[in-house]
Amino acid sequence: MAFKIARNLSGFGPHPDATHQPDRRAPKTSSPPKTRRTLSPSAGATLNNVFDIDLLSGRLAAVTSWVRDRRGCRGLPVGYFGASTGAAAALCAAADDPEVAAVVTRGGRPDLAAPRLGAVRAPTLLVVGGRDVVVLELNRWAQAGLRCQSRLAVVPGATHLFEEPGTLEQAATLARDWFVEHLDRRTAERAPAEPQPMP
Repeated sequence: MAFKIARNLSGFGPHPDATHQPDRRAPKTSSPPKTRRTLSPSAGATLNNVFDIDLLSGRLAAVTSWVRDRRGCRGLPVGYFGASTGAAAALCAAADDPEVAAVVTRGGRPDLAAPRLGAVRAPTLLVVGGRDVVVLELNRWAQAGLRCQSRLAVVPGATHLFEEPGTLEQAATLARDWFVEHLDRRTAERAPAEPQPMP
């Protein structure tokens, strides 16, 4: 089991499903990843809050701390998912927390986290639509500033909100696979070593 914390820009706007679709493709296990948002609908509707990366990353860190103190969640690997400006918030929060096991951004603005990109240690996947030309270039620029393991995945034919048929599903699959790989790896790293048989 793992805990994924989502931070979205457009989740409170006209396309709420666009920011939650990836969770529907989570692995079918007895304990699926959990998610939590960091802004209420009223706070998210305020444009200044949406673009206040320090505010968003601070709340993300606070939620992460709260999660880690919950019974049943202690010791679980944490992954961050961020869309639009939430991508920058996720990266900034991950830069301050070496225990974050993975980050996925979708149609994100990681360039807004420019001062902190070099401090991110969590493996990071940047998912961008092939027709989201400006954001694609911003993600390429931001990836060059990352010093951690990273991948830029381009979904052909997708625009910013991944509204084209099948594109959101592709983004969800990419996010799922990244989280499964890196959260499972962190779980394995934390597992106690099996006792060796006596000679």
